[in-house]
Amino acid sequence: MNPGPTKNSGATARTTATAGAPALASLAALFADETRAACLLALLDGRAWTAGELARHAGVAASTVSEHLGRLVAGGLLAEARQGRHRYVRLADAHVAQLVEDLAAHAAPGTPVRPRTLREAGAAGAMARGRTCYDHLAGRLGIAITGAMTVRGLLRQDTGFALTGQGVDWFGELGIELVRGGRRPLARACLDWTERRPHLAGVAGAALCRHALAMGWCERIGSERAVRVTPAGALAFATHLGIEGLRDTVSR
Repeated sequence: MNPGPTKNSGATARTTATAGAPALASLAALFADETRAACLLALLDGRAWTAGELARHAGVAASTVSEHLGRLVAGGLLAEARQGRHRYVRLADAHVAQLVEDLAAHAAPGTPVRPRTLREAGAAGAMARGRTCYDHLAGRLGIAITGAMTVRGLLRQDTGFALTGQGVDWFGELGIELVRGGRRPLARACLDWTERRPHLAGVAGAALCRHALAMGWCERIGSERAVRVTPAGALAFATHLGIEGLRDTVSR
């Protein structure tokens, strides 16, 4: 005979369902501050920053940003290292970067915020044309590359992002090593917060970005994440992906 639910079964179910609530609330609280959010977005360039650099970027005092960085390190979002008198911080890993990217994409306003100065307008335009998104290419550059790879049968988007066998061979022909391991997928869709379309991330996206920077196809500009396509890069992307006029499209 089935005795039915016990008096405490409902309470047990509620306890199980809400067991992760405190941790989730603590994580959300780390993002719920404009200064910490600005630091996390800046660190999406994949590089290590000093507290002073982040303070200038966020427009706050060094003592203020130091306190915020301490919370982000304690919360597992940042990793830190010391070199001499300097303290450097960076995003803890690719999974944290993915979380920041996804939240930034969902939080992006439907109507772009108008720049207040010509400098801000120039920086925003450069970021939209091409930038690094932690360790892969984004903006119109990233979208153009992702689209070209899909058209040429190197990447599938119909059942989620996945490199085809032809795509894996294409990386090998370019001498780009795809080092697999851990939980990171070979290919992943990352929603581009300026273009509102997905670009290539994951192991393949990171490897292609490293190769493009190492070969001089792209170069960083300014102190932000913006990159531009070089003449050599325009030729390489046209040769290997059939993208014509890429320099004119993303580098102005």
